[in-house]
Amino acid sequence: MTRTRLTALAAAAAIAAGTLAPLAPAHAGGSVSISIAPGSADAEHAMRAGLGLFAIANGIKNGSITQNGIGNAAGLIQNGSGNLGIVHQEGNGHEGTLTQNGNGNAHGLFQFGQGTSGHVSQSGGQTGATFQFGW
Repeated sequence: MTRTRLTALAAAAAIAAGTLAPLAPAHAGGSVSISIAPGSADAEHAMRAGLGLFAIANGIKNGSITQNGIGNAAGLIQNGSGNLGIVHQEGNGHEGTLTQNGNGNAHGLFQFGQGTSGHVSQSGGQTGATFQFGW
């Protein structure tokens, strides 16, 4: 496993660790999604910085689709300038799309495990991240 893949997994696990603790035990064939949107200007700057660091570490300029597994499907549509879009899939059978309209959007869709489905749409300067885990 490369350093980049470990970094993505570690970041997702750290964010999910505090959020998933009160949930019931996992059952076969399920998934969980966590979407994060900043609630303040400082939180937005921090999230954009994190997505920017991920992009730099992976050689991404404006957008990228990374797939490690089989049977994955992904799409990235950007209409505007200054957008950063990341679709990162680890595992099998994921489907994910990210659509960015307008300028200055930033979002990362990170899918792990198997069989997750995520579709994100942004317009005009929005920031966010979505983490999906399937089993």
